Amino acid sequence: MSVKTFNLPDLGEGLPEAEIVSWLVAEGDIVKVDQPMLQVETAKAVVEVPAPYAGRIARIHAPDGTILPTHSPLVDIDTEPGASAGGTDPAATKPAAASAPATDKAAAAREDSGTVVGKMMSSDEVLADADIAGRGRRRKPGRIKAAPAVRALAKQLGVDLENCRPTGRHERLVADDVRAAASGRAPAARQAPKLKLPPGKPEPLRGPRRAMAQSMSAARDHIAQCTLFDDADIHYWAHGQDITARLLRAIAAGAHAEPALNGFFDGEAMARQLEERVDIAIAVDTPDGLIVPVIRDVGRKSAQELRADLNGIKQATRERSVKPEDMRDFTFTLSNFGMMAGRYATPVVVPPTIAILGAGGLRHDVVPVLGGIETHRRIPLSLTFDHRCATGGEACRFLAAIIDDLQKRD
Repeated sequence: MSVKTFNLPDLGEGLPEAEIVSWLVAEGDIVKVDQPMLQVETAKAVVEVPAPYAGRIARIHAPDGTILPTHSPLVDIDTEPGASAGGTDPAATKPAAASAPATDKAAAAREDSGTVVGKMMSSDEVLADADIAGRGRRRKPGRIKAAPAVRALAKQLGVDLENCRPTGRHERLVADDVRAAASGRAPAARQAPKLKLPPGKPEPLRGPRRAMAQSMSAARDHIAQCTLFDDADIHYWAHGQDITARLLRAIAAGAHAEPALNGFFDGEAMARQLEERVDIAIAVDTPDGLIVPVIRDVGRKSAQELRADLNGIKQATRERSVKPEDMRDFTFTLSNFGMMAGRYATPVVVPPTIAILGAGGLRHDVVPVLGGIETHRRIPLSLTFDHRCATGGEACRFLAAIIDDLQKRD
């Protein structure tokens, strides 16, 4: 018997954990390379994980409903030729990705990235704070390389990653490196006491709600949030204007007038990356939490094309069929919360992006005009930006351009 353990892979979202939705195979089943084995939910999307080897399912380590840390043992597969139906050619049982030499099996098991093989892309990239929703996957030379779970462990143990000696592949820090550093230093500062819930049955956060909690915690810890408030007078709009499409177009106008708020900021490297493309994430409220699909290349699309995209993501959100790649690498965020309730808010920037616009509910306001007063329809706007990399002047110019575009007749 030759049993290979396949670890839960990083599905390209950089999250430290995932929830097992359902297994598509059972122990004893025969699988082929690239055959879907299970469905996993990470950061608001359900994806299928394919088999990395051909063989027989020897053991399933995590049943349905388990929230499993990335790179934890997921399934054992017996890859002996006789384990496959019909005595498969031994060559077919080789993993789709190169395996570690036999002389270093222990190290290979410890360092197995667990990245999906077969039809899904693999990567050895390790990103700082990659647990943040929407994080762009960019390698930063000269930086400490550690997975989010390792960084979380270091924070828990009070270990400075600068003091750890990397033993992983490509000079990557692994959990054992952090523990080794912790054992050779003074005890970490006393942590704040854990909160105790009143008697009852706590329900663990799962799926989109859990991803939202992680993303908002990262925003709280890493961003200097600042919010501007103003209103756009839409009294002279032509009949039949699409409000959300107009908001998207106005954000593109804002990015064209003041590019400083459209792009990404890396606080650790103190570097920003401004983008010409305007890819806007739309925060969609669901019973399971926020789902944030992306409308691509907004500045180059007509109102009809934007509405078609909006209808498409609305249906995909209802059906929970939004793909992970459709929620990544957005350059700006729109929260149209006013469709439900609320006038102004302090929407939270999702790192590594720089800004988010909140649109409140339309109001009929009394406004002064030459010689008297009138009642006009106005859209309340709330622009939150990361004040570490964008100035107040840049944010004001961005918001002014948005208002100017919204106040056009059509």
